[in-house]
Amino acid sequence: MSIEKGREYFRQFGMEDRVIEFTVSSATVELAALALGVEGARIAKTLSFRTPENCMLILAAGDARIDNHKFKDKFHFKAKMLSPDEVMEKIGHPVGGVCPFGISKDIPVYLDESMKRFTTVFPAVGSQSSAIELDLDELYRYSNALEWIDVCTVPEQN
Repeated sequence: MSIEKGREYFRQFGMEDRVIEFTVSSATVELAALALGVEGARIAKTLSFRTPENCMLILAAGDARIDNHKFKDKFHFKAKMLSPDEVMEKIGHPVGGVCPFGISKDIPVYLDESMKRFTTVFPAVGSQSSAIELDLDELYRYSNALEWIDVCTVPEQN
């Protein structure tokens, strides 16, 4: 099971006890926010994109949307998400539980600046009913991110 890959990943850092498993689904931003009792924007959703070589992951705030123009300017190809079957095959976690933890080291991971509004965020840990609360330094370190990027837009704050 994918949650075991996530738990095993955090076990090496002595952080396995910080993994949260729910008795309800957290497969969408809305469901994860409800399960955690936090605003949806604090859910660090992981988006899987096809690259010319293979694939990559971008973590973004739950309310963020990929800006196709910014994406193409940064990566020099069009944003095209993986299908659910491709996600499972290439990333090893199911849609709704995709995360950068316990994945192949050859998959590049990027963090979108949309998350910098928060002290902590909640990415999934490999299943559709899991999460972990990480501060931004921890997220950067444990996701093995290559860099912070700006490829998303967020709704206007009122």
